[in-house]
Amino acid sequence: MQIIEDKALVFRTRNPEKYSIIPKHKVFEVEDGYEVAVYWDLDEVRVLRNLGVKNAPSPIIRRYDWPGRFTPMEHQIETSSFLTLNKKAFVFSEPGTGKTLSALWAADYLMKRGDVRRCLILCPLSIMQSAWLSDLNNSIIHRSAVVAHHAQATRRIEMIQQNYEFVITNYDGLNLVANEVVNDGRFDLVIVDEANAYKTVSTKRWKALKSILKPDTHLWMMTGTPASQSPVDAYGLAKLVNPKGVPMFFTGWRDKVMNKMTMYKWAPKEDAKDQVHDALQPAIRFTKEQCLDLPPVMTMTREVPLTPQQAKYYNLLKEKMLVQASGETISAVNAAAAVSKLLQISCGAAYTDDHEVVEFDSAPRLGVLEEILEETQRKVIIFAMFRSTIDSIHKHLLKRGIAAEFINGTVTPPKRSDIIRRFQNEENPRVLVMQPQATAHGITLTRADTVVFYGPLMSVEQYTQAIARADRKGQDSNKVTVIHIQGSPIEKKMFKALEAKVSDNLLITEMFENEINIQKEVAMI
Repeated sequence: MQIIEDKALVFRTRNPEKYSIIPKHKVFEVEDGYEVAVYWDLDEVRVLRNLGVKNAPSPIIRRYDWPGRFTPMEHQIETSSFLTLNKKAFVFSEPGTGKTLSALWAADYLMKRGDVRRCLILCPLSIMQSAWLSDLNNSIIHRSAVVAHHAQATRRIEMIQQNYEFVITNYDGLNLVANEVVNDGRFDLVIVDEANAYKTVSTKRWKALKSILKPDTHLWMMTGTPASQSPVDAYGLAKLVNPKGVPMFFTGWRDKVMNKMTMYKWAPKEDAKDQVHDALQPAIRFTKEQCLDLPPVMTMTREVPLTPQQAKYYNLLKEKMLVQASGETISAVNAAAAVSKLLQISCGAAYTDDHEVVEFDSAPRLGVLEEILEETQRKVIIFAMFRSTIDSIHKHLLKRGIAAEFINGTVTPPKRSDIIRRFQNEENPRVLVMQPQATAHGITLTRADTVVFYGPLMSVEQYTQAIARADRKGQDSNKVTVIHIQGSPIEKKMFKALEAKVSDNLLITEMFENEINIQKEVAMI
């Protein structure tokens, strides 16, 4: 396959008549066959692909300027190219491989061509701002975008009614605006991130998505773990992207991929993986090992708002901090204690002066943690500063059937060694919840390629060492994804400071002073 002057694709064939359906083509007789020259545009390439010319490239690789502050990596260009050639498709690349930017560049290219007028992005609440809007502002900033999320449904509808080219909303938020999306008639592209949320056809969210799709709507569904729990989970995804690849009814698909063992127990058939693979097409996938141009450590952010209960006590504590600081000299020790309390509330459990634990509603944060675990099939390390938080996380994971262990200051050295050995060498535990203070510098946990901070740490050294548990020689994937879960104002500031590697003393004192100053400003209003 040759690209001639960015205008034509030239390739050899023994059957030139096959390509006569393409108006803009020419045939040349050559030794041992024929050469066919086809005008290089998206429609022509799509036809070539349908005719079996699988290596025909999308014009995006040469006719797009890839705007923004990031230079596209090779696998991102290939992913964008794949998406432009498939109206309905899956992207199954692992977390941290840059799926978001690939989809945005492909969408922008189709908009420039006039193939897409508006794009609706469906994703978890935690990444609407931190991933999608952030990447939009770092790439196709010439496009207008809005996050359509508001307590009032009327405000969401107003955002849909305006002329934003990209509208970002959460899964269940679509139920509130689906009719408006249909009535608008200009949403030619729907991108679904963490698409496992649509594996069940009986849910309201699945039906809402199905209701807004027209036969010619572009639909790109992205997840790193398709049908990871069971082959039956592929059904809902396939019904949206490749409905001809699965039976009309769910029971038909279940019978195709599962054997009934008892009244309530089913087991996958031997060819279930092949059946799932065929159903979930067309698809593209890159692992972190394949993406050689990725940096060794990639940092991502998940936003989770404080619950009303957390916000109430968070603000009460800030008022107490303001009183405490009035006319007094605050030592680093006192500042650290106050900042620690704010972080405890943010993470869901705080210690009283009598060392009792007061638990707060932290269901949204635990839900975000589940989303992260669903998006990777590899092992995961979760760092949390406080024992009460570690207990809450560990109990929650076990309740969800996720094999997890924890290490904090109460775990004896022999037991700690056994947990680490099993984590490194056995299938379970899949998740290790750790207190950074109880983590020795020499511990190796390279079976995990995802490091989650359930909240910020109060030491830059501990933060760096925590990441180094996975980011070291022997790392299975050669790449590590670091995920910050943040919600309160102080968490967001502290994560920025940790990444900037400020001194520990500066980290604590500045955070305290910032919170006090903000509280003063609020008091003056």
